[in-house]
Amino acid sequence: MSTPATSDKAAALVPVPVPDHFQSFLAFDFGLKRTGVATGNRLLKTASPQATIKAEGDARFFQVEARIREWQPDALVIGVPFHPDGAAHENTRRAQKFARQLHGRFKLPVYEVDERYSTTEALASGARDADAASACIILEQFLRSLS
Repeated sequence: MSTPATSDKAAALVPVPVPDHFQSFLAFDFGLKRTGVATGNRLLKTASPQATIKAEGDARFFQVEARIREWQPDALVIGVPFHPDGAAHENTRRAQKFARQLHGRFKLPVYEVDERYSTTEALASGARDADAASACIILEQFLRSLS
């Protein structure tokens, strides 16, 4: 879990503490055309896939808002992709921008998780919806990191 990188250069995500009273989370696996969604809670440390958002621009944010209203999470979790060596790339910056937009629009804390290989893992497990499965993997990784 971490905060957005402040530099355009490759940087590891910096761990930040998550308050104990944050119990429920909504996670996103950001993509240009599709964004995977998962819900989860701190107590069970498990995540459940939700319907993938198949929209761009404002239409995506309308659907995100509907999910936030439905699930009322304490915080949001975003998967941020990196190259295998940890270097940032264009999708890294896009995911971080999405995280900043979510925070700005919905005023919820946003935690970033290094999501390298989440889609590969989702596909290898035979997931029918790789985007939602990736969001679950991202959220479960985040939940495991909480004390």
